[in-house]
Amino acid sequence: MSTLLKNALIIDAESPYHNQKKDILIIDGVIEKIADSIETKENYNIIELENLHVSCGWFDSSVSFGEPGFEERETIENGLQVAAKSGFTGVAVNGNTNPVVDSKSDIEYLKNKANFSATKLYPIGALTQKSEGKELAELYDMQQSGAVAFGDYNLPVENDNLLKIALLYAQNFDGLVLSFPKNNSIAGEGIANEGINSTKLGLKGIPALAEHIQIARDLFLLEYTGGKLHIPTISTAKSVELIKEAKKKGLQVTCSVTAHHLALTDDELHGFDSNFKTNPPLRTTEDTKALIKAVKNRVIDIITSDHNPIDIENKKVEFSEAKDGVIGLESLFGAVNSVLNLDDYITCITTKPKQIFGIENYSIKEGKKADITLFNPDTTYTFTSKNILSTSKNSPFINKNLKGIVYGVIANNQIILK
Repeated sequence: MSTLLKNALIIDAESPYHNQKKDILIIDGVIEKIADSIETKENYNIIELENLHVSCGWFDSSVSFGEPGFEERETIENGLQVAAKSGFTGVAVNGNTNPVVDSKSDIEYLKNKANFSATKLYPIGALTQKSEGKELAELYDMQQSGAVAFGDYNLPVENDNLLKIALLYAQNFDGLVLSFPKNNSIAGEGIANEGINSTKLGLKGIPALAEHIQIARDLFLLEYTGGKLHIPTISTAKSVELIKEAKKKGLQVTCSVTAHHLALTDDELHGFDSNFKTNPPLRTTEDTKALIKAVKNRVIDIITSDHNPIDIENKKVEFSEAKDGVIGLESLFGAVNSVLNLDDYITCITTKPKQIFGIENYSIKEGKKADITLFNPDTTYTFTSKNILSTSKNSPFINKNLKGIVYGVIANNQIILK
């Protein structure tokens, strides 16, 4: 298959063609030629799109699909199609399924389900058996089968010694440990950020302190044990400061932030719309500003959708009863591109997360495998339910004005366009 991209502006700091408009010829999944103009031939599949930009394929470090066990929320097949049409050539998939992904056979099941998709699936194995926080899961065996990291999705490791042992043990095979930043004793039964809005609305609050205490504990343990620790989906200004200081000490700690924590605040809660019920909760404007600054300063390493489909029976209910979680693959680019510049976004969705999760990044160069995202960063539009490709519809960005559209991907010798 021969594909010719016409007049594509290349956004790839590692490419000699960075910020240059070029034609790109791809033959059998490999970039054959990059030039100002390439002559078209009859057998070429020509792709010429308005204001076409291309970058290395995007990678999302935290995605949940329902399969196995919750297929009504999202199957792996549909989820990977959604990811491809949203610009992602790779996704790290959490193990919050039924059964929980905590063994070698579970990892192999996920990988086999994704064998022929354009978007590659990278499993995250559970850190503890059944994600119950009592005994470590089969970390080494899971890594040998393809797990890229280990964490109990949206569940904190409450046992201090267990996290200590995990950090020590994972060093034997250079494993990456994830620790969700929430202290349940402090958070209690809270369902929204503790502050002015939760008080006005009569919602039980989750203090930011619940996140800070957990992160501080994790960093003390990391300093003691060594190893690699990733703290997913931080949400407060103080969390940024704690991680910034740890990095200055030389600790191998990384962190991510969600698109909705960069673009939305707890002011959204006034309609009691459960699509805004997230974990961690939406925070204040001051927190959002600090998170955006931390992305620009590279304190925050990764931007993620934290895509978590929830079926209507568990989401379209009273706010206090609804399950936490939002979908975000389709809206991630438009939301983040509205608050960040393009280079910062691309860094935090390509090179940095791939480096942290041990995944190869294919730069846009001649002779390299074609693993490319196609997009237009300048188009503005209102995101509606018609833009949702996921089976579940729990998006917090419905009726929000977003900036930037994704055309699709070229990956695994396939072309997936919307």
